[in-house]
Amino acid sequence: MAKVAIIGSGNIGTDLMFKVMRLSETLEMAVLVGIDPASDGLARAERLGISITSDGVEGLVAHPLFDEIEVVFDATSASAHRSNAGRLLPFGKRLVDLTPAAIGPYVVPCVNLDEHLGAVDLNMVTCGGQATIPVVAAVSSVVPVHYAEIVASISSRSAGPGTRANIDEFTETTASALQAVGGAARGKAIIVLNPAEPPMIMRDTVQVIVNRLDEETEEFVVDAIRDRIAAVAEYVPGYRLKQTVQFSDEGTELDGLLDEVHRGGEYTRVTVFLEVEGAAHYLPAYAGNLDIMTSAALRVAERMVATRVEVTA
Repeated sequence: MAKVAIIGSGNIGTDLMFKVMRLSETLEMAVLVGIDPASDGLARAERLGISITSDGVEGLVAHPLFDEIEVVFDATSASAHRSNAGRLLPFGKRLVDLTPAAIGPYVVPCVNLDEHLGAVDLNMVTCGGQATIPVVAAVSSVVPVHYAEIVASISSRSAGPGTRANIDEFTETTASALQAVGGAARGKAIIVLNPAEPPMIMRDTVQVIVNRLDEETEEFVVDAIRDRIAAVAEYVPGYRLKQTVQFSDEGTELDGLLDEVHRGGEYTRVTVFLEVEGAAHYLPAYAGNLDIMTSAALRVAERMVATRVEVTA
């Protein structure tokens, strides 16, 4: 068993702690790190016999178990991760970053994890990225994607202070990863915090623009999307296709969304509707946006430990 620490005792960090304890056969929860001594996450960890510190990353570095820890999850904020990474990397710790800081390579487990197992700081993009990039990558595996746009709709109740503080980073990081990992020539990301009661389950809409498709190629695209959705569902059981994949031929009407290289042709818009229901290990089932992040991060750390490939700077 490989010992791990989690920095961040909020919703994401606490949910991840429960996943490590309940689901992982290769990771051992060692330390939960926070900055608020009164946080619910630290209190729960202490009741479960998990070692805690409320002194942030400095408390982790000074902790008696620090030298034994192989992987550190960071579930804080983009700005905090930049500081935490600078403190921890000189000690040879491997980091799984659940913030949009994007210091290390973007990683979506079912798309490109194997390419980055030697990296020291792996970035989990965003919840919207984890949900939608696999679909964009699936389409890209069949035909070139000229433009990809995603809308992630989550319950406002599942958006804590960290999520709200990172809204700008969310859109920028997700859009960038739609290109770097998903394979789109251009990407755009939108997040909607929905205050509806009762709270809504996470919903994601993916729209991509490709050259005009014939019926046979449409079938290939649908098969690729379904295969990739099944791959995500292996580690996020609540991840599913909400409706049939939709195709719409719109000629040159989409030129405004395309760059100069791709304007003036005939295109097909592919639209995919997704739903992500949380496993409710700590958070409510509607918080699929948090569940997909912690589930993906757990998968990444388990693969890192299982392979233990040579680390590259």
